[in-house]
Amino acid sequence: MTRESTEITLIGTDESGVLAELTTALYDRNVELLELDQAVRDGTFRVNARVDTDGMTVSQSVLRSELQALGDEFDADVRVRFPSSCDDQSIAVLVTKESHCLEALLEAWDEGELDADIGVVIGNHDDLRPLAAEYDVPFHDVGDESGSPDEDELLELLAEYDTDLVALARYIQILSPEVVFRYEDRIINVHPSLLPAFPGAAAYRQALEKGVRVAGVTAHYVTTDLDQGPIITQRAFNVPADAAEADLKARGQPLEAEALLEAIELHLEDELVIGDGRAMVEKPDRDATQLGAPAALDRANPEAPVDERESLVADDREGTAVADD
Repeated sequence: MTRESTEITLIGTDESGVLAELTTALYDRNVELLELDQAVRDGTFRVNARVDTDGMTVSQSVLRSELQALGDEFDADVRVRFPSSCDDQSIAVLVTKESHCLEALLEAWDEGELDADIGVVIGNHDDLRPLAAEYDVPFHDVGDESGSPDEDELLELLAEYDTDLVALARYIQILSPEVVFRYEDRIINVHPSLLPAFPGAAAYRQALEKGVRVAGVTAHYVTTDLDQGPIITQRAFNVPADAAEADLKARGQPLEAEALLEAIELHLEDELVIGDGRAMVEKPDRDATQLGAPAALDRANPEAPVDERESLVADDREGTAVADD
C-alpha cells in the first residue's frame, strides 16, 4: 500500500460552511483537489479529501498547522497525511488481554514478513505491556480501571505515530464513529465466527448454543456497523459434539491470528479492492493466499450429483436468443 497523494480528514459535528472554507484554503495554497467524500453518521460529520501537494506554495508543516487552525474555528479535528511508500507504513495494534494475535503480528514483523512497521501497541488494559516490551515496541494504556478507553487519547496516539493501518488484535471494545470515520478502510479486526453469523460478543458461545457443526473466524474491515464490514479472510474448523467454549477457543485462536495476519498482508500489499460492501482480492490466485478454508476441503466435497437442468435450460434460451437475432 502506497500513498501517492496527500490525505486530509476532517471530523466534526457541524458541517455548515466548513467544506467551502476547506476547499478555498486548498485553492489559495495551490493544492489540487483530486477527490472529495463526505458523510454524516450519528451526528458526526466527516470529510475525506485526496489532494496533490506537489505544487503547493507552503511547506508541509505550514499546511498542516493552517488546516488544523481552520478546523479549530469549526470545532473540528483535521488530520493531514502526506505521501509515503511501503517502507514507512506504520501499524498501530489495539489489544485488550488476549495475547495470541499480538504475538503473531510481532513475530511476523520481527522476522521481516510485514511490509510495514509496528509503531505502537495500544491497550485498554495493561496486561500485554510486557509482550510489547519484548519486541521494543512502545505500549500505551488508554483504559480506565474498568477498561473503558479514552478515545481522545487514542486518536492523539494514532496521530502521533502517524498510523496508516489500525489492527484490532482481539481488542474487545467498540470503536466510535469518530475513530472509524477517520480511519475508514484502514482498520482491520478479527472476529471469532464465520461472519455474518454470530456478530457481537461471545461468538464461540453463540455458535455452541446454536449447535453448529462448523465454526470459524473472520478478518474484516471495520465500519460503524458492528461486525458488518467487508470480509477479507476466513478460516473454518469442525466443532466436536462434546465441545465446550474453551475447546472452540483453543481451536479458533491460532486461526484468528492467521486470518488477521493474512488480511493485514493483503492490505499492505495493496491487493484489496473495496466496493459494494465487499473486499475483493485483485489477484485471487496469488501464491500462498488462503482466503477461506484449505484446499483439502474442496477435495473432500462430493462432485455429484449436481443440478444440470437449469444450466441446460439457460443454454437453450441463449441459443434461441441467438437464433432469433
